[in-house]
Amino acid sequence: MIKKSLFLLNKIKLSSSKINKILSFFPDPEVILSIKRNDLENLSFLSESERRRLVKLKESKEAEKEMELAYKEKIELLDIFSPEYPSLLKEIDSPPLVLYIKGDKEVLNKMCFSIVGTRLPSIYGVNMAQKLSFSLASLGFVIVSGLARGIDTQAHKLALKAGRTVAVLGSGLFNLYPKENKELAREIAENGAVISEFPLFEPPLKENFPRRNRIISGLSKGVLIVEAAQRSGALITARYALEQNREVFALPGEANSPLSKGPHSLIKQGAKLVDSIDDILQELNISFTRKKQDLNLTAQERIVFDMVSQKGVYLEELILKSNLERNFVNKTILSLQIKGIIKELRPLYFVKANL
Repeated sequence: MIKKSLFLLNKIKLSSSKINKILSFFPDPEVILSIKRNDLENLSFLSESERRRLVKLKESKEAEKEMELAYKEKIELLDIFSPEYPSLLKEIDSPPLVLYIKGDKEVLNKMCFSIVGTRLPSIYGVNMAQKLSFSLASLGFVIVSGLARGIDTQAHKLALKAGRTVAVLGSGLFNLYPKENKELAREIAENGAVISEFPLFEPPLKENFPRRNRIISGLSKGVLIVEAAQRSGALITARYALEQNREVFALPGEANSPLSKGPHSLIKQGAKLVDSIDDILQELNISFTRKKQDLNLTAQERIVFDMVSQKGVYLEELILKSNLERNFVNKTILSLQIKGIIKELRPLYFVKANL
């Protein structure tokens, strides 16, 4: 059962330093529930407005009503003292006091990996985010992202096709942003989790998103940046990842593209350059072996896949030898690339990926 005192403190949105001082002042935070108004003066590190807000919340039924609503809507509440609280997230300097979780809380303690990037990606960025997300999810990684437009959305969608994903919000669960991803959020809750540290009706305020980003990186073993301008939220996530001692990965792009500035800057600073999931697996020191029969290929995909050798084959050769329609071969090649089991070595020349 969540500690009501921590639920109250979370709704006040105190800084991490003030939270730490309160928890040091009260070894058992539930004491806050019984402390008298005058005694709050001893908490001199709280501003007058923060003390008034705490008193108001204690004396009102606002917290109880929100907790009841959460349980009614099957939203789980975890506080930082819960044994089910994500272990990696608990390690960071300012872990959320409370998590609101719609979905399966157990995925938060699985092998998580973050994929984030620009809201306005190129076709290249979309394709790479899809391929890498699908491939990692198919290997058992839980893909974590921020439900934003662009790269985040693509990472979630392709992770759902192969496995599980977690969306971290910069707003409350009852004030989902962006609105067009409402259906995607529902699918994620059924095959992973949608989480937030913010109260249920919290709007998507600008200042909430950097706070959201520290959770994305904090849950994960590594963070991949797929296309980002020099000044972007994705780079904030990368900075948090470095502070949290997480691995940072970056996808290279065209030298003259503004969307390459962020990833290229990170690579210059020591981030791992990624052009396939092998780069991620090697850096995380993870080894997977996958047999052909585990690839879940359709009969037609199997025909094309078996014709792609380790040395490589041109698209025209595949069309001629397979006796399949050109459009079908093109779609199948794209599907196999998204699954991460073949890759385009050079234009229209494909090889099997290292599985």
